[in-house]
Amino acid sequence: MTGVPILRVEGVTVSYGAVRALTDVAFHIGRNEAVALVGANGAGKSTMFKAIIGLLGVEAGRIELDGNEVQHLAPERRCRLGLGYAPEGRRVPPGLTVRENLEVVARGGQAARRRLVERAFAMFSALQERQSSSGWQLSGGQQQMLAIARAMMTEPKLLLLDEPSLGLSPKLADDVLRQVGTIVASGTSVLLAEQNVGKALACCGRAYVLEIGRIVMSGPSRDLCDSEAVQRAYLGG
Repeated sequence: MTGVPILRVEGVTVSYGAVRALTDVAFHIGRNEAVALVGANGAGKSTMFKAIIGLLGVEAGRIELDGNEVQHLAPERRCRLGLGYAPEGRRVPPGLTVRENLEVVARGGQAARRRLVERAFAMFSALQERQSSSGWQLSGGQQQMLAIARAMMTEPKLLLLDEPSLGLSPKLADDVLRQVGTIVASGTSVLLAEQNVGKALACCGRAYVLEIGRIVMSGPSRDLCDSEAVQRAYLGG
């Protein structure tokens, strides 16, 4: 890796009361890169994301976004520095149409909002077809598309995708994850947290394996796919 990574996590430790959730976690993400953070349910993936976005404090360690130390900053400050977040569970707000869901978080004037909405519709054509419908009336897959499109409306430097395939059919999961490459091509790096290890490795160039709050393995996705340990633990080998 050359230059300053878009995200650097160094020695991060997080606890829920007396329960240690993350221990000395360290990893990085380069610019224009998609990286997967994989592991079983309860491994600590969502906790790591909440620490990065600022919803959980860290006991120890550093989190740097584009060279800026951010672990002491509020979530909105991190967002202004270029962090986007599509949380687990979609969390589509009530009372807004699909188009309003997008426009309400866009920055800039009317022309900028129009450009960003058009980019979102180009990425997810199903949203354009339903743009006048309430976000709550969308299918689960369409709501996941909307959550990702909303996060992209701030033009983040780094997008955190937390379990985007959760609850979706295999086809819809593939449709959603296929856009990871499109997002990276637009200039936004991606950190993807996924319980479905096979799908995560298929759309990301590198991956880190998290077990019980610790990074236990990392490397190019192809190498991890070929790893006997990963095959046994996650891929049914």
